[in-house]
Amino acid sequence: MTHDRLDLVPKLYQPSGWPRILEAASGASSRAPLVVDLDPTTFCDLACPECISGKLLNQGRFTPERLAALAGELVSLSVRAVVLIGGGEPLAHRGTRRVLRILGEAGLAIGVVTNGTMIKQNLAELAQYATWVRVSVDAGTSGTYGLFRPDRKGRSVFDKVTENMRLLAATKTGALGYSFLVMSRQEPDGRIVTNHHEVLRAAELAHDIGCDYFETKAMFDDDHHIVQVPEEMLESVDRQLAEAARLESERFQLVNSSTLSSLRSHAGAVQPKEYDRCRIAELRTLVTPSGVYVCAYHRGNPLARIGDAVTDGLADIWRDSDRGVVDPSRDCRFHCARHRSNLELESIGRGTGGLPLGEDYDPFL
Repeated sequence: MTHDRLDLVPKLYQPSGWPRILEAASGASSRAPLVVDLDPTTFCDLACPECISGKLLNQGRFTPERLAALAGELVSLSVRAVVLIGGGEPLAHRGTRRVLRILGEAGLAIGVVTNGTMIKQNLAELAQYATWVRVSVDAGTSGTYGLFRPDRKGRSVFDKVTENMRLLAATKTGALGYSFLVMSRQEPDGRIVTNHHEVLRAAELAHDIGCDYFETKAMFDDDHHIVQVPEEMLESVDRQLAEAARLESERFQLVNSSTLSSLRSHAGAVQPKEYDRCRIAELRTLVTPSGVYVCAYHRGNPLARIGDAVTDGLADIWRDSDRGVVDPSRDCRFHCARHRSNLELESIGRGTGGLPLGEDYDPFL
């Protein structure tokens, strides 16, 4: 049976996580999260103008020793999956290779979200242990890449990134994804700069590199609301994706994020929520050098900070914290990828949900 990697609701019904799913669905505190987003560092070697984490960069750090200890704590807590991600570039920390080994050898699933510039230095561990690696490229040519993802000296490192992806594609045991965020901005002289015209070219390049999937996403503003785009831009993206469909096979998929679907349905910037507690916050959390947060949408938000993993153990933080400090009806009016999962957990809590599946297939809830 094949499953949509972005359809999160069925993932709740996997048997190994079911006891903690029932805890969260009942409104109780879970014994530990099932999935942890881990920011190894707040440093990044690129200087993307549209970076949603730009204000959070270079704020605190884990020592290599503390980062390795955190990996061990995640194993002890029976976390099932860890996503190395960040306000910064996760592969920039010299301790990340060791984290990959600790988690991988313990059997945890590992996702990595990276800009791709440092894949080569981490190649052996990524190839052996990563369940998936998603590279944020957002362009199909070096010129456009340089406009939206320049390095700190304003240069395009597109060729370096794509060559690194080819190296990983040749040796990987997990999946490799090419991520394309549809972006546009108005320059000081009034010109509109955009990358939307390169969706097809990027999809063709992803296929040529040996990626397993090509993902198209909509842009967020600093408050995580989806940025609306002109209708002609969305139509252009859809035409290109329709043409790119000829590339699809068992080996290569085109993936549309929920954000792009929201644009197509003209859902607007706000996603109202009628519940006042996020049950998913009992199943996922975010660990960064600047703090532990209820979720990645609230990275850097002091009101959603539930602990300090630089100084305190994760088990103690989880036991002593209140994940209900965030009220979704008030604090999460953006489009949340796990809104439907929260509604499903409410159904499970009422006894109107489904039954657990016969086997696990993807721990990244």
